[in-house]
Amino acid sequence: MVKIRLKRAGAKKKPFYRVVVADSRFPRDGRFIEEVGTYDPMKNPAAIDIDVARVQDWISKGAQPTDTVRALISKASRAAEEVQEA
Repeated sequence: MVKIRLKRAGAKKKPFYRVVVADSRFPRDGRFIEEVGTYDPMKNPAAIDIDVARVQDWISKGAQPTDTVRALISKASRAAEEVQEA
């Protein structure tokens, strides 16, 4: 099964995540199919940069986002809508 999930990067006590599309059998920080965004929780407010169009394309192909990534996608899409309205 293909999942959209977080891949941890960054130093000890300073997490930085990449939002990736990966096979569920691969390890968390291992091989992945495509990187579709980043998430930096250390910034205030947290920096979320996700290619929502690519994520929607993967979801239409059957990829399952994790709960955390699903929340990040909704925040990123809301931010994108606010930018388009302005």
